Amino acid sequence: MQEGWEISSGTAGATVWEPALDEAARHWQSVARRLTAEAFAPRAAEIDAAQRYPLENVALLSEAGIDRLFLPAPYGRGGSLSALCAVIEAIAEGCASTSGIVATLQLGANPLIEAGSEPQKQAFLLHEDGRLKSVAFALSEREAGSDPAAMTTTASREGGAWRLRGEKCWIGGGGVSDSYVVFAQTRPGSGHRGVAAFLVDAGQEGVTAPEREDKMGMRGTVNARLVFDTRVPDDAVLAEPGDAFRLALSALKVGRISVAAQSCGIALAAYRAAAAHAAARRTFGRPIIDHQGVGFRLADVSARLSAGRMMTYAAAAAYDAGRDVTLPGAQAKVFCSEMAHEAVDVGVQVFGGAGFVKPSLVERLYRDQRATEIYEGTSEIQRLVIARAIKAEQEARQPLAAVAAK
Repeated sequence: MQEGWEISSGTAGATVWEPALDEAARHWQSVARRLTAEAFAPRAAEIDAAQRYPLENVALLSEAGIDRLFLPAPYGRGGSLSALCAVIEAIAEGCASTSGIVATLQLGANPLIEAGSEPQKQAFLLHEDGRLKSVAFALSEREAGSDPAAMTTTASREGGAWRLRGEKCWIGGGGVSDSYVVFAQTRPGSGHRGVAAFLVDAGQEGVTAPEREDKMGMRGTVNARLVFDTRVPDDAVLAEPGDAFRLALSALKVGRISVAAQSCGIALAAYRAAAAHAAARRTFGRPIIDHQGVGFRLADVSARLSAGRMMTYAAAAAYDAGRDVTLPGAQAKVFCSEMAHEAVDVGVQVFGGAGFVKPSLVERLYRDQRATEIYEGTSEIQRLVIARAIKAEQEARQPLAAVAAK
């Protein structure tokens, strides 16, 4: 596929920019589109209404290898971040919740892949029959979401082991995962410098998931409160104090680009539905897309959706090339999540009353989209990251300006 405004099966068509994908990424995108058309999209409304974790979808993801796409061999398929973005975007067009499950599986496994020893990877990533274990990323707390260094979950030495005590909240995959990467404070009052990361089996004594969140959207994903009062051995330490916080941020950099791709998929679904309805629905003797109040808003969505996809795939390509993606990931995440907000809002408005009531695709997309502006770092946090990069750039240029002035 050539990069540009190419028409491709299953996407919005020539009015939205298409990325240039390599052969492997196109293969995975094709697999994701097929599963989405055959299974994920037809179940999406029922899953949302029942707020049901779709085990049958998880099984299909496993059978296809999508659950381990981004993990290196021998634990996964060694796919690129560009391929993962293409998969998440394609699935999000049909079922945002299932795309969220894909992203959650990668987020939890990434720290283990990056920092784990081989014995840790074998124990926490693979079942005896070779199937992939699910690992959840347990960082956030009620009073430590955007400021995770303020966490109150503690890890203290006790009888030659570590005692973990505390609660984690809104944990994706909480209560349905095989294990957790738990971030805990080893030196209260020391901020991020005292945070360590531990591998914890979900089934061990003292680990519970007492409640799942009743969510506005993404209702096929599970977000749960986790309670820990358990002991783990020294070989369960994934990252020591001083290293764990950097490990968390490293995982979130990838996660933010995944959320950007998810946002693009949701926006594509809303755009396609709204454009089709606007071309078919007639008022005052002509299609409503001919009214500038409708047509111009769709034009804006088309332009911003194209820009968002460019940013997402550029950020993924930068990661695949080994470059730092702190800034492009933050830019893609904040732009695409807010672009998707505009797209679903236009979708509801174009459908009018029919878009405001259930069951309605755009009504569901409106609720699903909202999470993309919150998880993996709120829009405010992304702007903070970008503002710090701007400041650093200007500070670096000041000495050069002083030299030039002389």
